[in-house]
Amino acid sequence: MSYWQDRRVFITGASSGIGWALAEYLARRGAKVGSIARRKEKLAKLAGKIESAGGRAAPAVADVTDTDQTQQTARMLAEILGPCDVPIANAGTNRYTRGEVFNARDARAVFATNVNGVINSIGAVLDGMIARGSGHVVAIASIAAMLGLPRNGVYLASKAALVTLMESLRVDLHSYGVKGTTICPGFVETPLIADQPREALKFLLEPPEAARRIARAIEHGRAEYRFPWQMWLAARVMRALPFGPYRRLCSLLLRRS
Repeated sequence: MSYWQDRRVFITGASSGIGWALAEYLARRGAKVGSIARRKEKLAKLAGKIESAGGRAAPAVADVTDTDQTQQTARMLAEILGPCDVPIANAGTNRYTRGEVFNARDARAVFATNVNGVINSIGAVLDGMIARGSGHVVAIASIAAMLGLPRNGVYLASKAALVTLMESLRVDLHSYGVKGTTICPGFVETPLIADQPREALKFLLEPPEAARRIARAIEHGRAEYRFPWQMWLAARVMRALPFGPYRRLCSLLLRRS
């Protein structure tokens, strides 16, 4: 039997990219998928595809930056599908933030979705998982959370916050039977990078392949999963550089992008 058979999986940011691909992939493997996003039409289309393929899906329109709305949505999905077994906090956004033109409003908007949205998504279902003594919390971060790259400081800081948050949660929740996995992808073909030149996006993956790898990491109970390995290795090497060479390398990469 598939690991995912009859598991209730609530996925935020499901209207495109990794979230959409995960919803389709996990539904094909028997999961009951609650798809959460702000775009009603996209969610309806996704649910239709899943249902027509014989899967089970329940779409729910919600803004994860709103705590009350996220909690209400989780309760609604639980009434339809049953209590959540695997919340996948995937909703994310980015706004370029350059140090010399630092827009605090844009920075707060990124953290509202990428950090507060994850906190709201997990918080909406965690009490139930603790009470049942089972469950698996998943958050989508980024390989780039290891680095400080030009024009993306706020986005990367938000993803680094998730890495630390999930590391703490894994320790806290272990004795309650609840697991945690932090997913750190490299470049995946999603709307977040639609404006980037393709030649600058090394080892670019399509969402279905990313979904397959993410699902496998969750199945295996990985604490953290960074992929593809080439991007992980490059980030490790860059992280080890002194500031001078690191700054020059960043400038070179910026000119090529």
